Amino acid sequence: MEIRSSNPVLNQKFWSNLTGTEQMTIDGSLRKIGYLLGLTVVSALVSAVLCLTALNNGNGSLYISAFMGIGFIGGLIIAMVVFISRPKNPAALMSLYAIFEGMAVGAMSLMLELTAYKGIALQAVFGTMAITATMYVMYTSRIIRPTPAFNKVIGGLVISIMFLYLTSFFLGTFTGYDVPFLHSSGPIGIGLTTFILIVAALTLISDFGFIESGARYGAPKNMEWYAAFGILVSLIWIYIETIRLLAKLQAFRE
Repeated sequence: MEIRSSNPVLNQKFWSNLTGTEQMTIDGSLRKIGYLLGLTVVSALVSAVLCLTALNNGNGSLYISAFMGIGFIGGLIIAMVVFISRPKNPAALMSLYAIFEGMAVGAMSLMLELTAYKGIALQAVFGTMAITATMYVMYTSRIIRPTPAFNKVIGGLVISIMFLYLTSFFLGTFTGYDVPFLHSSGPIGIGLTTFILIVAALTLISDFGFIESGARYGAPKNMEWYAAFGILVSLIWIYIETIRLLAKLQAFRE
């Protein structure tokens, strides 16, 4: 028996290295998803409030940059630790990931509220909810099925996009150059972000399939954390790409 997903967090390596006597359930996975998502939202709100307070004191730009940098880099490091070490009790690490990503997302949302237009963060939240609901309906109605071929294609695209963003980060940090069109607001830049958002949304199909298969085939209980973590990674990615797309569309109209 083999369980696959396009999400790097939810793959066969995790399945084969995790053991336990209690079995994974869909309800248990949902509770853990709710916990991690709630932690992310609270962290994002605290981050936004702290940055807004600092902005009123004249230090807003510094706080926003610091929260985004620490949040995204800290989240990436923790995700890599989880991916490589595959701890049997990952709750603490995944909670830290939610907090770090919440810090970054809160600061980023505030920055775009100030530089793009007011209300963009709320629109991105509703957009993320609509995309998630759409993917769930497509999954439950079997319009899109997480077949092995589907998971391989989406998984390959996810890895390619992550490599693209890492290349952009290192080029921007150390050379002053950037990947063409990745951050531009022209038609090609908007099209590229739209494509990335579609890929991010499709990872949810694999995630849903992984959770259902894990519960059906008796995956160990701690796989609920990995399932929740995989969903959280996808939701944060969808939100970030949604708010970036909205900002690009606004800049293009102007």
